[in-house]
Amino acid sequence: MRAIWKGAVSFGLVSIGVKLYSATEEKDIRFHQVHREDGGRIRYKRTCSVCGEEVTYDDIAKGYDIGGGEMVILTDEDFADLPLTSSRAIDVLEFVPAEQVDPILYNKAYFLEPEGTATKPYVLLRDALIDSERVAIVKVALRQREQLATLRVREGVLLLNTMLWPDEIRTPDFGFLDEDLKVRPPELAMASSLIDSMTGEFEPDVFTDDYRAALQEVIDAKVEGREVVQPEEAEEAPAAAVDLMAALKASVDRARAARGEQPARGGGGGEPTPISSARSAQKAAEKKAAKAPAKKTTAKKTAEKKTAAKKAEPAKKTAAKKAEPAKKTAARKTAPRKSA
Repeated sequence: MRAIWKGAVSFGLVSIGVKLYSATEEKDIRFHQVHREDGGRIRYKRTCSVCGEEVTYDDIAKGYDIGGGEMVILTDEDFADLPLTSSRAIDVLEFVPAEQVDPILYNKAYFLEPEGTATKPYVLLRDALIDSERVAIVKVALRQREQLATLRVREGVLLLNTMLWPDEIRTPDFGFLDEDLKVRPPELAMASSLIDSMTGEFEPDVFTDDYRAALQEVIDAKVEGREVVQPEEAEEAPAAAVDLMAALKASVDRARAARGEQPARGGGGGEPTPISSARSAQKAAEKKAAKAPAKKTTAKKTAEKKTAAKKAEPAKKTAAKKAEPAKKTAARKTAPRKSA
């Protein structure tokens, strides 16, 4: 790595000489603009819109547009008179708990390396930050601009994180914030179950830039003159509108399956979620309610049969009484007469 800045951390009356290094680098694959016909590089000329002449960097100044076609031109002397802090100092202003710094404020990160005999005070500040569990709020002038920043420790090295100023953070102004949208408790419970099923330890090395790898493969194939084999694309879920609860439930099952766990379905075992427990209780209640009318109907039919039987019993007795004399008469007629 190459140092891009040298200066000192001002820590009370202690001065710690340091070198500044960029802590991050973008891995984007960069392209040049070229002529499609012959591959020649496309060059842009810096020309003046008034006289049309090509202008060198030495003849370029900074201009501020005040509207109406008027421009205020600022020179290097104008910038030199601005009340900037020393361009070679990192002034520690205060120490605060790290959780009080909103991550949205962070801009760019730099490593600090001790220079010369500054190793001992450097290590002292580093260990003091670790012991206090705080970060240092500092001001530093980089590239002719005063910036707010933090000093914290990462892997045994002081890390300078430049920050945006509070007035550089936009306030969200979206229509849905004024809408009275209510989330049902079952939906919230299912969303919480989904979060639980997808919870893990963050390991940055697990994640890769698949697009950059595929693009590099295309470039390598072009260089070697071989055919590019496109990887099979994963089938995307349909974009049609689906029931929110059904989508959440399916997401929970998929997350469980990815972890090798049993999906939380009705007949599939696994730990019941708040929603599955509620649905099971609801189904049990519905079954119980469905059985109740059936019992009443059966009891009603039994009672009707008993009533019909009671009504039929006197009729049977009356018929029997009427039939008894007829039987006796028939018996007399059929009985043989005795001879004299």
